[in-house]
Amino acid sequence: MRLLLVDDDDGLRALLRTTFEVVDIEVDEARDAREAELRIAERRPDVMVLDVLMPGESGLDFCRRLKADPATSGIPVVLLTGSDGGTLVASDAAGADAFVRKPFSPLELLAVVERLAGGLYGVPFRAGAKQDPEEQLLLYARDLRHLLELERGQRVLLQNAYRETVAALASALESKDTGTRAHSQRVQQYAIELARVVAPELVSDPAAEYGFLLHDVGKIGIPDSVLRKPGPLTEGERRLMQTHTVLGEQVLGSVAFFRGEGLRVVRSHHERWDGGGYPDGLGGDEVPLSARVFAVADTLDAMTSDRPYRRAGSWEAARDEIVGLAGTQFDAHVVAAFRDREPELRAICRQFEHAA
Repeated sequence: MRLLLVDDDDGLRALLRTTFEVVDIEVDEARDAREAELRIAERRPDVMVLDVLMPGESGLDFCRRLKADPATSGIPVVLLTGSDGGTLVASDAAGADAFVRKPFSPLELLAVVERLAGGLYGVPFRAGAKQDPEEQLLLYARDLRHLLELERGQRVLLQNAYRETVAALASALESKDTGTRAHSQRVQQYAIELARVVAPELVSDPAAEYGFLLHDVGKIGIPDSVLRKPGPLTEGERRLMQTHTVLGEQVLGSVAFFRGEGLRVVRSHHERWDGGGYPDGLGGDEVPLSARVFAVADTLDAMTSDRPYRRAGSWEAARDEIVGLAGTQFDAHVVAAFRDREPELRAICRQFEHAA
């Protein structure tokens, strides 16, 4: 059986196509009445599903024309309508064979299409009441599986869009702060490598990944004269700079996919193991583990890359300082992970050098 689906909503068409194709209904698509006429001329459908509200000619008017034309009057038409669309009376006046109001279950619409197909062929396209209940359950389970696969695919696309947006924002912020577009991506990779040892659960947590990347988003509220000052900051400037952690948490607090570890990294990545950090003066295990991991990664990159106020130092000098600060500025377990994974961390550094 061939079905022509006419609707200008791309997502709805994808959802319905998945539902129908799983039971071997061939689906053709059109976005409006003009495109639907071309599809009908190419190959006559057995059933049409037609949205009432479309750009150009409405579904009601198009249905009325189809039913008035002897060449197309025999095509069964199901009209779809939202709360502000057509009514059952208008549907009857247009000559539609069925009327389904949005929102609806895709399986509900499938049942309507099957009923119309049964009228065409003398028997239902798929046996309904007479079908073995277990077989019916299997068919509907298969329908739902495909719907879930589609939904999962859309979720992956959305996550990829989030990731690209976050990366673009991080690059823009780094250009404003340090003049380089590599710091956020590099320090994110350092943090993920360290987390593989001390907190593997963070590696698969998208919120932590985004937090590592946008840790300094609060600097968007810090003046460039302070961010890029070539010399030491005054006490007032230092206090202003330190507000970026709280500002960042406020900026991202309403974004669902940052909640949890992402916000913890943004707020607490300047806390210290000995309690001497900011903004909350947390110490020891009070500091979120994700922030303890990131603190080592951030310091490593800060010491081995150019900054407005100094040139990059050597890897060896950075390593010695981080190791020397274990148990004071840094969690000793994270520093141990740093020493364990140092070859992999150096490989990440070289990878970015080559990319540049």
